[in-house]
Amino acid sequence: MNRIDKKFIQLKKENKKAFIAFITAGYPNLATTAKLVLEFEKRKVDIVELGVPFSDPLADGPVIQEASEYSLKKGTNLIKILDLVKKLRFNTNLPICLMTYYNPIFCFGDKRFIEQAVASGVDGVIIPDLPPEEGKEFIAYANKKGLANICFIAPTSSHARVKAIARVAKGFIYYVSLTGVTGARKTLACDLKVNLSKIKRITAKPVCVGFGISDATQVRKAQSMADGVIIGSAIVKKIKENITRGDLVKIVGNFVGRLNV
Repeated sequence: MNRIDKKFIQLKKENKKAFIAFITAGYPNLATTAKLVLEFEKRKVDIVELGVPFSDPLADGPVIQEASEYSLKKGTNLIKILDLVKKLRFNTNLPICLMTYYNPIFCFGDKRFIEQAVASGVDGVIIPDLPPEEGKEFIAYANKKGLANICFIAPTSSHARVKAIARVAKGFIYYVSLTGVTGARKTLACDLKVNLSKIKRITAKPVCVGFGISDATQVRKAQSMADGVIIGSAIVKKIKENITRGDLVKIVGNFVGRLNV
């Protein structure tokens, strides 16, 4: 069984909700990324998303865009990220997902990517610009190899669309809480509860909320409505604010610990 599935089964038994942390791989460098993943595990993070830096992101706001550009200049690529995960597997069994755009996978080769991702210990992949109807072959092969393809549902998704996504999604469903790009917001979307209720009536698969969640109050509120929350820009911003400090990992770990109460 995939580590993501095991995690949600465990959380359900414990009556807990998932806390998912996103960081850009290679920001500020791959060695620090590895240390952050292990620190997050100590801070009771349930799943880690490693962002694959890409030059032309569609869904990322300015904070993550800047981190991706920084990482790309350092020479971060898919091969190095997969190698990072492979090395991490000697020290952690924490579920790890890659969030990437399709272009790097296309250049890498779909089957080669899926096979090497699974061999390296990657549990799931999130591809914002590969809708299920255009990724049928990718999804079929990922399913065969045990790599969870995590799909998006948006506030604008129709009932029929939600049903279609629910049929093919693996691991969990990523609910985009607002229209627009990633980035911290002062308040949660006013229609969050209603939209999540509609989705939960259609599927029993875990639904986690991302985009715009940035503080502990928002985390708790979102977790009360969903099966988990995803925090990205707020963590990446904390890395940026402390990027030259020797105790960066501890500072970011403390920040994540305060969010994950």
